[in-house]
Amino acid sequence: MISPSLKIAAASLTVGIIIGACAAGANQPNMQAAIGSLQAARAELLRAPANKGGHRDRAIQFVDSAISETRAGIAYAGN
Repeated sequence: MISPSLKIAAASLTVGIIIGACAAGANQPNMQAAIGSLQAARAELLRAPANKGGHRDRAIQFVDSAISETRAGIAYAGN
């Protein structure tokens, strides 16, 4: 049986890729690739056990922030 957190991670990754591809346009292949890599890293962090003294959770927050900043950079470049 697939765990709920894995299902959420997979859905988030899929939605993020679709949104990222639509918003990014063809002129941002490196930024698009970075978002894909960050989303993959986030999915791996979600699969890791939470016995890391809060460091795993903070890493997830940092990755979320990096995804957000990367999207903001794409949007800025598109203006």
